Amino acid sequence: MLILNKTARVFFKPSKRKVDGFLRSFNFHPGTLFLHKIVLGIETSCDDTAAAVVDETGNVLGEAIHSQTEVHLKTGGIIPPVAQQLHRENIQRIVQEALCASGISPSELSAIATTIKPGLALSLGVGLSFSLQLVDQLKKPFIPIHHMEAHALTIRLTNKVEFPFLVLLISGGHCLLALVRGVSDFLLLGKSLDIAPGDMLDKVARRLSLIKHPECSTMSGGKAIEHLAKQGNRFHFDINSPMQRAKNCDFSFSGLQHVIDKIIMQKEKEEGIEKGQILSSAADIAAAVQHTTACHIAKRTHRAILFCKQRDLLSQSNAVLVVSGGVASNLYIRRALEIVTNATQCTLLCPPPRLCTDNGIMIAWNGIERLRAGLGILDNIEGIRYEPKCPLGVDISKEVAEAAIKVPRLKMKI
Repeated sequence: MLILNKTARVFFKPSKRKVDGFLRSFNFHPGTLFLHKIVLGIETSCDDTAAAVVDETGNVLGEAIHSQTEVHLKTGGIIPPVAQQLHRENIQRIVQEALCASGISPSELSAIATTIKPGLALSLGVGLSFSLQLVDQLKKPFIPIHHMEAHALTIRLTNKVEFPFLVLLISGGHCLLALVRGVSDFLLLGKSLDIAPGDMLDKVARRLSLIKHPECSTMSGGKAIEHLAKQGNRFHFDINSPMQRAKNCDFSFSGLQHVIDKIIMQKEKEEGIEKGQILSSAADIAAAVQHTTACHIAKRTHRAILFCKQRDLLSQSNAVLVVSGGVASNLYIRRALEIVTNATQCTLLCPPPRLCTDNGIMIAWNGIERLRAGLGILDNIEGIRYEPKCPLGVDISKEVAEAAIKVPRLKMKI
């Protein structure tokens, strides 16, 4: 019996006949074990249906992804029931494509790893239900995955990175700083107290109606802001960075969004245009909000590095900062973080852009990491549930605030 959160009123359960038909397209023997570790990863936490097959050496044997971006751009944001339906329509095809591309029979899999937390309840339910059907049919172990843990560990697939390291996860749904001491050993230093930076940038892009801009019509909000900002002058607007007096590693972006909304309203009045039309100052506003966001993220990250070094949680000379999540692909924000790592003798590492956004590879790799460490591998799937909200690791943000570390001023010449 599956125990599900009350927030998920509709739980997608593919028919046994459908899954049986899916598996019959492969030659397999349930319960077969292989010495070489191979994991199928399935990701449906938000608006991308993704799957990948990865082996223990980090080889990506096959992958497939279905993006819902185009649909959600038209609706002005992600509508959970729409995302759920699109996951339902595509999950079987995506998993089949990943397996076919890998040349791996389902019987050769060592385990199936799936995102079960955190994320949109309706979306998580689709991936979990489909995965549990596969696990039951194939008689394979199941590895539940924390979405943010997967983002944090992706760098170990692409680079040789040893524990501990500092990770900054910035996306449309999350924003946090954590010390990674092991595969499932995290110390949370700070997080967003309201909305995530990607969400804020998307909302600003919608308020600026950038989907109507000829250069930005097919871009996500964050990408549109980054693109347009290159043409703007950030000095045309003087915007204070959030939480300047708070000596902690927490973030806040809702206040910044409110300030930008007021600026846009004022400019619309000045230019005599209605809401929904493109402002002549749109590029300058994009440049200003991007710069303020970058400075805010950089300062909180700077304090996290200083705190970790002060407490000997990170090496004094060769510490590593990993930046991942969708917003990590923003090169302007990345350059701001480079200024911080250069000033603190740290190495900045980012996964390639395609691995910064949600994907099946990071879920499969997290499964490999857990399989090797012998952590969270389930043979009994009874009672498994998804968790739309779930913290990462042990929260020590109060300790960080109590340390009240003053951050040296850096010149953000980006």
